[in-house]
Formats: sequence, structure tokens, C-alpha cells
Amino acid sequence: MNQTPSTLHPPRNIAKHPRGTQHATRITIYHLLITALLLASCAPTVTAQPSPVIAPPVRPADPAQGPTATEVPLRFALPTPGAEPVSGWRPPLYPVPWAMSAYDHFYFTRPNAADQVNWPLPDYRYGGMFIANVVHTGIDIDAELGTPVLAAGPGTIVWAGWGLFSESPLNKDDPYGLAVAIRHDFGYQGKQLFTVYAHMSEVDVTIGQYMKTGDTLGLVGATGNTTGPHLHFEVRMGANSFHNTLNPELWLSPPQGWGVLVGRLTTEKGDLLQLYPLEVISEENGKVRPIRTYGGGAANSDPYYKENLVLSDLPAGLYRVTMRYGTSDVQFWAQIFPGQVTYFTFNPKDGFQLVPPPAPSLDFLPITPTATPIPTKRP
Repeated sequence: MNQTPSTLHPPRNIAKHPRGTQHATRITIYHLLITALLLASCAPTVTAQPSPVIAPPVRPADPAQGPTATEVPLRFALPTPGAEPVSGWRPPLYPVPWAMSAYDHFYFTRPNAADQVNWPLPDYRYGGMFIANVVHTGIDIDAELGTPVLAAGPGTIVWAGWGLFSESPLNKDDPYGLAVAIRHDFGYQGKQLFTVYAHMSEVDVTIGQYMKTGDTLGLVGATGNTTGPHLHFEVRMGANSFHNTLNPELWLSPPQGWGVLVGRLTTEKGDLLQLYPLEVISEENGKVRPIRTYGGGAANSDPYYKENLVLSDLPAGLYRVTMRYGTSDVQFWAQIFPGQVTYFTFNPKDGFQLVPPPAPSLDFLPITPTATPIPTKRP
């Protein structure tokens, strides 16, 4: 150190004492303290010893409060992992109509708003049997009571109120409850298309009213044969009838970047396997999606795919499809592509095959008209 105490100045807030002797003594003591501090700062560094931990004083227990637990100065409360939360997020839908092949028909938007759950409940898909001997002819979409129900496409209201199944407007015991049916402005293969919205708590439209895509039809409810509020949605082709339904998952536009798995599974004799369980497992995150084939009855296959299994809303990627047939476990891998249908077949002889369905052929050979020569007059 090259600095001496004589070069230091006392702090400005030290007031001059009236008595010179006492003032000089205070200045001297101050200089000695400063010198000691400066010398200490120039001394070699000495490893500091840790200060002893002083335990907090123990409070006497209050007999009236009973025994008390030992206090922990800092404790992290880690929640117990629960069920996977239901996410309301989905990518935006492809614009309708959407078709990556000549036989796709993703014509409809979702009947729920984009910020709501708008995909089928896994356990209540098309073709399932949840009531004895009654085949589910639509999909169920989870929704809270009073959630707006939206038109999936433009068209005219042909039913609004009670009695859709029984065709009796006064029948409040109808299994569909309060329901709406729309006859759309477009069809498929020359046949009219209809959509149905059932179990509503309130209907806000009337027969003959024209609706645009996304217009509000009413509110989600729990009327009819149901155990709780949700929306039952159907697609019908050819006639507004319970027997003319098709799987809505082949008609609702998929989220962007996601695709649809479609399968036809048969026995040795070529009969469709009914209510047969499978698992579709993502190779990316291991998520398991259980699904069953159609249960027959009023469930109808698509005119082109002839399917008995559809699983939509699959993020693009590689999936493993597994099932048990007889005494053997069988599996295969399927790639899901954005906005497309991945089609597979299964039969005991050939196993799983990733082949597209055969293109529909004509039942007759079209005749090409031949031009008839017109005789010309000679001059």
C-alpha cells in the first residue's frame, strides 16, 4: 500500500468539537482505525471459516393445540401426476371442400367453435354399440351445457325441434331430443347430403330457414337418450333417415398437418369384423388410441372405401397398429400424411396391407358417338 493515513480526510459529517483536545483525540482514533483497515485489505487472503449455523429459537408447544409437526424452512410441494388434461388446442382446419384424392369428400367444418373441443369422443364413435342392439350412427363431441352449435355447411333447415327419429314433432321422448337437420346445397355422387345435430337444449332456427357455414343453430344440451350434455352429429346421404348415415369422420375437414386412418378388416370368408378391438400407437410419443370396428346394423360403409374402421385427427407421423386375431398378436406400421387418408386392409390370409381401394369401375362400356358424314353437293 502506498497510501498513508495522513492523506485521508475525515468524513464530512464529523462536526468540529468546541474543545480542541477532545477533537484531536477523536481524529487520532479515526486515523488509527482507517490505517488498520487499509493494512488488513493489503494482507494475504485468508480462507474464511464458515459461520456457525444458529438454530431458530424453539417455540414452546401449546398444550391446547396438541402435538405440532416439525417446521420445514423450505419445502417444494410436487403435485401427484393425474390424468392427461384435455387440450382445447387443434391446428386450424383445412379449407372446405378439401380433397387430396378424387374420392375424398371433406366437405364440412366442425359443428363446434375452434376454441372448443371439436373432435369425436374416443368411446363414442360411429358404428359403436353403447346401448344394447343399438348402433351409434354418428359421433359424439364433448361440450358444456349451453355451448353454441354451429352449422357445418350451408343449407336449408328441414327439421327443428322434437321428434326427428320418430318424425313426430310432439314426441318429447324421441331419442334425439331437441334436434336440427340441414339439407345442404351440395351432394355427393348425385345424392343429397344432410347433417344432423341432436340432444340440444335450445333450438334457435325454424324449418325453411337458410343457414350459412358457422351460423348458430342453438345450444348444446342433454335432451333425448343421453347421460350428459354433448353434441351428437351425423352425416346422411340420399335421404334424411336414420338408415342413411355415413361416418362423419370421413366428411369433417381434418386439422392442418393431420390425417385420417381408414381400414377394412375381414374374416377368412370376407365378412367384415364387427366390434373388433385395435390399438393405434404413435411411434413419436407412445400415445395409445384404442378403437373398434363397426358393429354392423345401421352403420354404413363409404361408397369408395368400403371401410369398417375410421380414426381421424391423427398428427402426421408413423403409427403402429396392433390387434389380436385368434391366438396371435399381429401388427403393422402406417404412415399418416397431412390432410390425407391412409387406407389399409386386413384378412387372415394376407395379413395387413397398405393398398388403396380399387378405383370404381363402370357397369357398362360407354359408347363413343360416331359422326355421320354429311354428303356435299357438287356444283
